[in-house]
Amino acid sequence: MDAYLGEPAPQRPSVWPAPTEGHPREPRPPGTFCYLLDADSDLAEEFDPRMRMVVRQIATVPVIDVPLGECPLWSRFASVAGGPGLLVLDGVIAADVQVGDRTATELVGTGDLLQPWADGEDDLIDRDAAWRVLVPARLAVLDAAFAERVRPWPQITYALLRRSARRARDLGVQRAITSHPRLDVRLALLLWHLAGRWGRVEPGGIHLCLPLTHRLLGQLVGAERPSVSHALARLAAGGLVTGGGADWHLRGSSREHLARLVEHHVERRTGALRTGA
Repeated sequence: MDAYLGEPAPQRPSVWPAPTEGHPREPRPPGTFCYLLDADSDLAEEFDPRMRMVVRQIATVPVIDVPLGECPLWSRFASVAGGPGLLVLDGVIAADVQVGDRTATELVGTGDLLQPWADGEDDLIDRDAAWRVLVPARLAVLDAAFAERVRPWPQITYALLRRSARRARDLGVQRAITSHPRLDVRLALLLWHLAGRWGRVEPGGIHLCLPLTHRLLGQLVGAERPSVSHALARLAAGGLVTGGGADWHLRGSSREHLARLVEHHVERRTGALRTGA
């Protein structure tokens, strides 16, 4: 209780232990705390400076450091039952949903709120969820005790709701991207969509620093890895997307990409018609 009233005592950050053979990694109990308004400047902006100092002392949360790799969040979700969930303070996490032998992926990052799945009575198909840390992450545990402490300040709840709406909007954009019939266009649109959040402006375009394997890109746009590799090669040959791994460069603008891809597609179709293919 004392940790919520004053400066938290320095403690070693909590981490996921190294996996042992035959046993999945489970999170250790939180071993460090932070002032949420210090860790999340957007939440702090919800209050004027005087009120911010008051709320800062109350809105103290346990923090978990999560290393690269798969991370089982089910046990951690149990600890936030009755609370908002797990708030990503730093890092990038791939959230996988598997139905049958197909996996669709969503990328979540700083400011996103992770919540446990609730099975509905109308669920008629089996599905599974998993999480992979792509960039080392820090998660704030917003449990029922936190929700009770900040109840006098609904600004925090409203801000978290707006972030959930933003995440749903971004996921809707990704769904629309995956509906495009041409894979090279899907990939170009996806990379520009991700660049809007994680990219940095550079001379001539955008620099995107995300560890995106061809397999992961396929899960983001609904395609097989070999097809993704071929489509990326076409984008690189056209000078639209260069690099790879965790270092991508998008040349020009998204509108220029679409215009050139459409032009190239029309030229190919015209050429095929002329030759009778």
